Amino acid sequence: MRSVVQRVEWAQVDVAPDYTRRIGPGLLALVCVEAGDDEIKLDWMARKIAGLRIFSDDDGKMNRSVIDINGSILVISQFTLAADIQKGFRPSFSNAAPPAIAEPFVNRFVEKLRTDCGARCVE
Repeated sequence: MRSVVQRVEWAQVDVAPDYTRRIGPGLLALVCVEAGDDEIKLDWMARKIAGLRIFSDDDGKMNRSVIDINGSILVISQFTLAADIQKGFRPSFSNAAPPAIAEPFVNRFVEKLRTDCGARCVE
């Protein structure tokens, strides 16, 4: 499992004309499920992202998590994070889990962020 996490003032994703998700201050998390990922990795990644102390406290030090600031997390499934570009110029995505496995895994990840980590999470 791989993730790229970015602090945001706001973030929005438009998937279809009638499907838009938007958050205010918080985190944008691009998440990639790889072949062989299990519940242990899912738990670790959820706790790690929810607990990242990357928001400033009153003294200007990065000492608060997204939960501490009452922020949100926008989770976007992103298989391209599994790209292997070591050979040639065409990336290989063979490390990415197939959609039938990745989609329910990401859904469980979001639910883990909500229930076990107490994060306000949008997918």
